[in-house]
Amino acid sequence: MKYYFIAGEASGDLHASHLMAALHRRDPEAEFRFVGGDLMEAQGGTLVRHYRELAYMGILPVLRHLPSILSGMRKTKRDIRQWKPQVVILVDYPGFNLSIAKFVRKQLPTTAIFYYIPPKIWAWKEWRISSLRRDTDLLLSILPFEIEYYHRRHQFKQITYVGNPTLDEVRAYEAQHHEDFAHFIEENGLPNRPIIALLAGSRRQEIKDNLGRMIEAAQPWAEKYQLVVAGAPGIEPEFYGQWTKEMPVTVLYGKTYPILQHATAALVTSGTATLETALFRVPQVVCYYIGWGKFISFMRRLVLKIPYISLVNLVAGREVVPELVADGMTVEEVRRHLRSILPNGHRREQMLEAYELVIERLGQPGAPNHAAEIIAP
Repeated sequence: MKYYFIAGEASGDLHASHLMAALHRRDPEAEFRFVGGDLMEAQGGTLVRHYRELAYMGILPVLRHLPSILSGMRKTKRDIRQWKPQVVILVDYPGFNLSIAKFVRKQLPTTAIFYYIPPKIWAWKEWRISSLRRDTDLLLSILPFEIEYYHRRHQFKQITYVGNPTLDEVRAYEAQHHEDFAHFIEENGLPNRPIIALLAGSRRQEIKDNLGRMIEAAQPWAEKYQLVVAGAPGIEPEFYGQWTKEMPVTVLYGKTYPILQHATAALVTSGTATLETALFRVPQVVCYYIGWGKFISFMRRLVLKIPYISLVNLVAGREVVPELVADGMTVEEVRRHLRSILPNGHRREQMLEAYELVIERLGQPGAPNHAAEIIAP
């Protein structure tokens, strides 16, 4: 069967590559064409366009590259129409993918359209439900709470939970890596002190807004603990050096999971990293500073339709980890919450116990396999 994938960023490339591998195990004759990245290309098939040509975040970058984005969309639509796949699989990236879904539904009405990791309309842009209802056959959700939301609020039944791929990735890592702390610090030239992990995001603006405040908040523990930053791909050491230079801070690249495996506590920006941190059972404080903090906090109450921003709290359905957002993310507040999750802190054991509920709600590993069973029965 012919499968056309569209993944518009690095995380989509990762998740789509695992789904491609699962599909190929079920369908040895599978043919793939895709917009994606290097991980997908390693699975075989034809890379039509790299996501780097399309992945722009923020109003100004999108406007600046709008001609390129629109050209990429036109070429992708033309390629899909010419290749005539039996299945189109959209992976996250809703602004681009919803337009593709509408086109495919109109031009190739017999083609099945699956949305793996659907848009987070429960957070914002709820009006996208009409496009999803009209232009997709099935949403393959990776967040268990989405099912009830779609059913209850929109009477939308074209959705099923397949499991969470982050659970698969963490479990696969743990099964293959058993190095002890002594080996980890020796391998990376670190001092023999416990680790406070700093996961300040993958984008420059996130790092700029959060890392300096994280470091300052953790400073009182710098003699007893070492501060280790999980370096993001594509962010050069010089950029981190603006905040880490002449500070007792180490930046390690490509070591997010090993850092979490050996961390005592973590300061984490929102996103998948909060879930990864919970799966490694590391107590955390969610830190997401944004400029114009009071205005953003006000708009958040008006625009966001959810009480939390971290996946940990959303999956649990209650506050498991503290969320310090916009003007609420101050050095003093981060420091106060960090103290509470370090050993002997009053929230540490309570948080670790609540993580077990989150892990239970995520279910069993195997998200790509479950999705593949539905797509290629």
